[in-house]
Amino acid sequence: MASTIDWTALTTELNGIELITEPTQVAKLSQDYYHFSPILQPIFADKRGDLVVKPANEAEVIQVAKTCVKYRVPLTVRGAGTGNYGQCVPLEGGVILDMTKMTAVKWVKPGVACVEPGAKLAAIDKQTRPIGWELRMVPSTYRTATIGGFIGGGSGGIGSITYGQLRDRGNLRSVKVVTMEAEPRVVELRGEAVYQVAHAYGTNGIITELEIPLAPALPWAEVIATFPSFMAAARFGQSLGDADGILKRLITICADPIPQYFAALRSSIPSGTHAALLMVSEDGLEPLRELVQDCGGQVTYEKPAEDSQKGIALWEYTWNHTTLHARSVDPHLTYLQTLFPYDPNLTLVEQMYQEFGDEAMMHLEFLRVAGRTTPAALQLVRFSTPERLQAIIDRLESLGAIVFNPHAYTIEDGGMKAIDQAQLAFKQQVDPYGLLNPGKMRGWTETQP
Repeated sequence: MASTIDWTALTTELNGIELITEPTQVAKLSQDYYHFSPILQPIFADKRGDLVVKPANEAEVIQVAKTCVKYRVPLTVRGAGTGNYGQCVPLEGGVILDMTKMTAVKWVKPGVACVEPGAKLAAIDKQTRPIGWELRMVPSTYRTATIGGFIGGGSGGIGSITYGQLRDRGNLRSVKVVTMEAEPRVVELRGEAVYQVAHAYGTNGIITELEIPLAPALPWAEVIATFPSFMAAARFGQSLGDADGILKRLITICADPIPQYFAALRSSIPSGTHAALLMVSEDGLEPLRELVQDCGGQVTYEKPAEDSQKGIALWEYTWNHTTLHARSVDPHLTYLQTLFPYDPNLTLVEQMYQEFGDEAMMHLEFLRVAGRTTPAALQLVRFSTPERLQAIIDRLESLGAIVFNPHAYTIEDGGMKAIDQAQLAFKQQVDPYGLLNPGKMRGWTETQP
């Protein structure tokens, strides 16, 4: 579609906005970490935008949107490109809208901040912590990820053990989006209406401003505890999640041999043991140590909050960074994303651990789901064939687990498997020509003639 565009005329109309045309840079800014998936690699390997545009403000975003509609050019919104399944990879070329110049933290009040989409998560915290607040949840790409990218393509992360997931009511206050119409509008969504845009991969509006709720900033200590068996470690994770008197931000459980992929942590994780990577408020260290002992483990590493900026950051070995570190050692590894049904006895977790062993190595992230501590898994899978990978997915789903398939690139197939009618209806209003990140919303594709 984009190959028939008069790019000279189009770029002339974008005069004054930063453009990138150098092929190597355009190619780089057309990619994310989809290579985690051997299924997505051949699909996205040759996908490139034709032009990168870097707006500095909302007025320039409106100018880009209007120009792209005029020339019927696909537009794919991009933050830092830290997604893992092609959320910002353009399937049909066109314009890559790089939002990383829009970095303002417009204001901060107790419990809430107003930010532009290109603001990095770490930079937001740097401005909110001096008044005693911090982001509720962040991905393991915290240092580099943008808030717009996290809201548009993420789901949860460090902090989800307390605050649940981004999709939970109250975890996003408002968004402003620019529409893809002949005369673009700026639409503000508040309350539940924000989920017409959140986690939609930029398919139904260009986010230009967000109001995000904050959490009280606490002095987080980083802790590693090791256990002689995986289920002892997993049950400890459940117990810690259920321990309301211990404030925590992270509960990650890695079955052996996963910790052996973490070169910088090996001195704290003896070979053959199963590890818990934790962040708890410093006032909770004493009861945490007692709980570790009660569950048959031992604390092997502690870093106080005052040293949080020194040395390794434990959270960079959790969530999707676990996969990143493992693949740096063995690039044949891939992963799954699984939410287990609530069960404080972890029956299905134990069954899957026993059934798949080292073929689907168990990596748990505990989070809050409907007010209860629930394990999600980002299993490391020793990939053999697409058919075997699908068989593992089918087996998990047959037993009641929900697999958010990271080997699919549409919103629906990578998520709840159902078309979100509210998102589809909103896209029909704000992107009538289907120019925003085409091919990523199956609900839209299936309704087109």
